[in-house]
Amino acid sequence: MSLPILITGGSQRLGLAIALDLLAQDQPVIITYRRHKSSVDQLKNAGAIVLEADFSTQQGISRAIDEIKRVAPALRGIIHNASDWVPESPERDPGKLMNDMMMVHTSAPYQLNLALKDALVNDSDQLTDIIHMTDYVQETGSENHIAYAASKAALHNLTLSFARVFAPHVKVNSIAPSLVMFNDDDTQEYRDKALNKNLLGMVPGAQEAVKAVNYLLSADYVTGQTLHLNGGRNLK
Repeated sequence: MSLPILITGGSQRLGLAIALDLLAQDQPVIITYRRHKSSVDQLKNAGAIVLEADFSTQQGISRAIDEIKRVAPALRGIIHNASDWVPESPERDPGKLMNDMMMVHTSAPYQLNLALKDALVNDSDQLTDIIHMTDYVQETGSENHIAYAASKAALHNLTLSFARVFAPHVKVNSIAPSLVMFNDDDTQEYRDKALNKNLLGMVPGAQEAVKAVNYLLSADYVTGQTLHLNGGRNLK
């Protein structure tokens, strides 16, 4: 039987789409979720192992590592998708906001990668994978999500370091999306503005991230790279 792939934040949006696609391929999946929702039961019924985990605190990260090791002594890969998108605002303490963003997007992946190295570098001859879900703003910055953008840039840098440290057994890459799917409550004005931000004039949906994950999992000669999903937005 295939070794499982761990997906953090696998109960919604891109993480959910990726998890369901892998399960449909008979690929065992472990997902973490922060808050219970109906999709958690959907994933469990589809065969996923589901673990409650809060990556916003050191205690939560340490507990998650122990739980993952308990259910999976060996892994096919890790997809770091857990995320928190919080803007700056006058009522938010900037020190706490930066700490929160770095904890979820940088410290948790850093600690999980180190703690689960032996699970990835296992007795199998198969290459294994780490995929960091970063963001378009890692290279452009953001006016309203400064701490978020900085933490995603740090996660991108972890890709470079871990690609060196874990070679040749583990491929380590990033996927950096811009807006690839709308929320149900997004206004038409917002949608029209978003569609004009990239060269292809589309917001393609979660399946674009699914296809990117499948490519990286199947590639044998790609590591330390970032796969950009932005429709040419960087050229506008």
